[in-house]
Amino acid sequence: MPESSIKSALSEAMKAAMRAREKDRLTVIRMALAAFKQIEVDERIEVDEERSLQLIDKMVKQRRESFRQYSDANREDLSKIEAAEIKVLQEFLPQELTEAELETLTKDAIQKSGSAGMKDMGKVMAILKPQIQGRADMGIVSRLVKSLL
Repeated sequence: MPESSIKSALSEAMKAAMRAREKDRLTVIRMALAAFKQIEVDERIEVDEERSLQLIDKMVKQRRESFRQYSDANREDLSKIEAAEIKVLQEFLPQELTEAELETLTKDAIQKSGSAGMKDMGKVMAILKPQIQGRADMGIVSRLVKSLL
């Protein structure tokens, strides 16, 4: 099975960061590659493109949460580090969807699923998740689906 393009992009970025002596960037990229390696070793699989997106998306989400907590605790030094890590990781995700694109996709998913109300939210989310993985915050998507149902 071929290696995912996200993983190969991370490997190339690691080499470039090493050559440019970008220590902080290199640390983040190595951390991401270590997460890939851990999954490959633990589950004895080659990480595919979809799983790569999920993994990077999860890492960004964790850092956003840490950033919020550090900011709330007035730890600007730590929140700056988290913000820099988010910026590096987002380079490997597809471009984020605009609000209008997200609303269009959500309305299409509601129509496809034939949803009638809140009880069908799971069906809508199941249709939407593969389309927007790594391109939008699922919390925002969830709120949008609730408002449209």
